Amino acid sequence: MWELIARFILRQRIPILIGVLLVTIFMGYKSTDTRLQWTLPRLLPDDDSTLVANREFKEIFGYENVSILLGTEEPVLDSLEFFNDWYSLGNELAGVNNVDTVLSVAHLLTVEKNADAKRFELKPIVKRKLRSQSELDSIRVKIKSLPFYRDRVYNDSTGVSVMAISVNPDVFNSPDRESMMDSIITKTERFEAEHGIDLRYSGLPFIRTETTHLVKGELSSFIIYAVIVTIIVLLFFFRSAPPVFVSMLIVLMGVVWSLGIIAVLDYEITILTSIIPPLIIVIGIPNSVYLINKYHAEYTSHGNKILALSRIIRKIGKATLMTNVTTAVGFSTFIFTQSNVLVEFGIVASINILLLFVLSIFLVPSILSFLKPPKSKHTKHLDKPFIKRMVENLVRVVSNYRKPVYIVTLLLIGFGVFGLSRMETTGNLVDDLPKDHQVVEDLHFFEEQFDGVMPFEIIIDTRKEGMATRSSTLRKIDELEQLLGTYDEFSKPLSIVGGIKFARQAFYGGDPSQYRLIASNERIFFRPYLKNAGGGGKGVDLLNSFVDSTERYARVTAQMKDVGTKEMDTLIKDLKPKVDEIFSPDKYEVDFAGTSIVYLKGTNYLVKNLVISLVLAIVLIGILMAVLFSSFRMIAMSIFTNLIPLLLTAAIMGYFGIPIKPSTILVFSIAFGISIDDTIHYLAKYRQELKTHNWNVRIAAINSIRETGVSMIYTSIILFFGFSVFATSQFGGTQALGILVSITLLVAMVANLVLLPSLLLNLDKSITTKAFKEPFLQILDEEDANDYSNLQMKNEEDDSDQSSKT
Repeated sequence: MWELIARFILRQRIPILIGVLLVTIFMGYKSTDTRLQWTLPRLLPDDDSTLVANREFKEIFGYENVSILLGTEEPVLDSLEFFNDWYSLGNELAGVNNVDTVLSVAHLLTVEKNADAKRFELKPIVKRKLRSQSELDSIRVKIKSLPFYRDRVYNDSTGVSVMAISVNPDVFNSPDRESMMDSIITKTERFEAEHGIDLRYSGLPFIRTETTHLVKGELSSFIIYAVIVTIIVLLFFFRSAPPVFVSMLIVLMGVVWSLGIIAVLDYEITILTSIIPPLIIVIGIPNSVYLINKYHAEYTSHGNKILALSRIIRKIGKATLMTNVTTAVGFSTFIFTQSNVLVEFGIVASINILLLFVLSIFLVPSILSFLKPPKSKHTKHLDKPFIKRMVENLVRVVSNYRKPVYIVTLLLIGFGVFGLSRMETTGNLVDDLPKDHQVVEDLHFFEEQFDGVMPFEIIIDTRKEGMATRSSTLRKIDELEQLLGTYDEFSKPLSIVGGIKFARQAFYGGDPSQYRLIASNERIFFRPYLKNAGGGGKGVDLLNSFVDSTERYARVTAQMKDVGTKEMDTLIKDLKPKVDEIFSPDKYEVDFAGTSIVYLKGTNYLVKNLVISLVLAIVLIGILMAVLFSSFRMIAMSIFTNLIPLLLTAAIMGYFGIPIKPSTILVFSIAFGISIDDTIHYLAKYRQELKTHNWNVRIAAINSIRETGVSMIYTSIILFFGFSVFATSQFGGTQALGILVSITLLVAMVANLVLLPSLLLNLDKSITTKAFKEPFLQILDEEDANDYSNLQMKNEEDDSDQSSKT
């Protein structure tokens, strides 16, 4: 079959090049339709109980409050000028398109009792700019007499004030968020310049917008860095332009195709899919390196260009296909995680890796056929002294120092197991950002001043209509608020209880001591006021934000700190029994919802499923290798060899405190899928050498090191520097991905060129079985004299045919 493929490629090279060019143009056109992800990544499956509870919350109460937070350490309530400017800033921001409301100490509402109409009315405390310090003093006294706002819009002990800008939830999850944020930032930066201060920024819209900007910026910078690094490394090895040109042309086409496929599949650019284009560059280069190296070696051997091109297709084609399949399998296992963000990453990555093979096998021979044959100076890289020395040193170690190899391996395993025991799992909304990033520092500022900004919701189902507003339920909600107040992780909660306390204070003339729940004997007087509550006679119900229309469901809203998954698990396990003591599960159903718990539980779910995906990758690649090598023992030894680098990587994570989280767990599946490629190349050559040298294991193992070592070293170095590009990322997880995969692949190369041959030499009788010698699928074609002469004659005819057509 591969001889037919070789004939087809070399005879139809012009139509092939035209076809690839047309597809690339189409993919380039489609890539203009790619769009960034503006929503939070969906980490949980649709039927997860937490996600279901969150959907039910939205059905009952609508979207949770989505606010951009501005914080200032300036004493807003002390300076007349600053207060008036703060008031003006809030009014300007309220006028920004898609901003719903603005809340600050200069934009507060108070509840007033209208005895004639028997209703409560909401009225602004400040209706215009203040004219004198005495007015401000009066406003300050008024605000501080309202416990409802204390430690919500200002910190009573530090004087820090916050301005909450509530935005349209639909805009928050759309590209329109960017223009809205630009308008807001323009106004706030002008305010900062006028007063010579730096405001603090936080809240989900701001954090998500900043993260999206980083993803957008890194997508292009990664591609540029990967191209530059790869070109430098290729020039260092090949010292000539054609191999670099061919290799880079193929991977850049792969980049265009990857972006086009994301658009065709109607996926969005996420923090994960944004690394696929540079990954394509890094992973695609080894295909070209193997093919070009073999082409140069073949041409140096016999000087026949067409024969050399035909042989790289027939000999390297199958092995390259298999290595691309194993790499694609490593990525495709993410599809089984049931997490949208990983499923999309797995689909796009695995499709593009297979397409890279198609591009490589079609384009490398086709383009090289039009170029002049390589001169001796172009093939000098095959005889690089330092590469040869490296290979010969590896041969010397395998030949003479196998016992030390095993001792070092055992020590590394022990080191790895101990390091593995130190690994921890974590994940929070900003843990991938640098610790000194302004977003992180401002988030910590708000956590210190107001105990958090991440939405946390508690939904109480009383199971009876009208039950949510009964005195017994309200007392329980009040008790729940007091319970939340005992946790440092939660801000001051908000519920119907706060509204009723505020109303009671207004009923008794604004006396702060009356800020408490309505007693049972007072309900008859308060009921008409509460039902008719509103501003300006509009009849706005004060209760509908925290109780549904049937008064069956109630909600308690809080903000919480951006804790990790481990802390969240501990927190929920501690909180849940205490909540059940207040709301008996026999009478009430209480669920936790909100972005915080959904995202953090999603991270836990993701990590668990990624471990499963790694196991699945090992199993699937094991099955694939069983098809190739037909020997269970050989497969077990191969997988063992490639698990050691993963174990060492896990140990590095444990020793250096790099936690397991969605971004770092990717390291293992990616690295395993790529590192097993070296094993396939080596074992395929080893089996061929066995047959050539009458089953002499020693000669076969040593010759295989010499034959495959150069290309393996080349590709490993290219992959090392290629993945190192990700270390320039501002996302901690992406940095760790680049560094850890680079290290893992280097260790895997050494393991495949030292440990694997050593095991073959010592376990030859039990490992090199008859099944291995007689494969189900032959990867490398065998060479003999007839094969050489026939190919030479046929290809010369092919070449003359092409010349006559030309």
